[in-house]
Amino acid sequence: MSADLRGIGMTSQRTRDRLIQRLRDAGIANNHVLDVMREIPRHIFVDEALASRAYEDTALPIGFGQTISQPYIVARMTAALLDGKSPVRVLEVGTGSGYQTAVLARLVDELYTVERIAGLQELARQRLKRLNFRNIRYKHSDGSWGWDIFAPFDGIIVTAAPEEVPEELFSQLADGGRMVIPAGRSGHQQLLVFERQGTQIQQDVLDRVSFVPLVKGEV
Repeated sequence: MSADLRGIGMTSQRTRDRLIQRLRDAGIANNHVLDVMREIPRHIFVDEALASRAYEDTALPIGFGQTISQPYIVARMTAALLDGKSPVRVLEVGTGSGYQTAVLARLVDELYTVERIAGLQELARQRLKRLNFRNIRYKHSDGSWGWDIFAPFDGIIVTAAPEEVPEELFSQLADGGRMVIPAGRSGHQQLLVFERQGTQIQQDVLDRVSFVPLVKGEV
C-alpha cells in the first residue's frame, strides 16, 4: 500500500485502530466488519482538507449535498446485513463517497452499487480503483429502482432514507435475503431490517437515525 493510503499522523494506522476500539466499545461485535474497517483508509474517501477528521466517529460532507456516514452507522448496518449470513450478491443503493462500498466489497463476492449523482459516483469509482477492487459493478441510476437485471440479491443495503421503502427493492430481495435501510420523514427516521422468508417479509427496528433523503431521479 502506498504511503498516502497508509496515512500519517491523524490518518495513520494507529488513529484507525483507536476508531475500531471505539466502535467495539460502542457495541459493534462483528470482528469481520471491524477488521475490514481497520484496513480501509477512510481518509481517501473525503476531501483532503477533512482528512485529519476521517477517523472521528462522525459523518462528514462529501459535496453534492451528501455525507459520508458515521463509521458506527457503517459498521452497524454492515453487521446487520451479515448477521449469521454469508451473502454472495449484494446491492448497495447510494454509492456516495464509496467508503461503505469498499467495506462491503471486502465482505461479499459480488457487489452492485447504484448512485443517482454521476459526479459523486465517478469520484467513488476512482477511489475504489486505487484499492484494486475487482468485484464491484456500478450504475448511474435512480436508486429506488434497484438493479433488476441482476436480481435477486442476497442482501440490499440503502444509504439514504426514503419516507417509505420502495416496492421495487422488496421485489429484488432473494428468499432468505436481508435488506438494511433507514426510512421515515426527517426527524423521525428508523433503521430497519427486513428479511424475506418465502412470501413473508419480517421487519425489525434497529435504532433511530438521521440520513439524507433518498431522492428520485438522476443528475
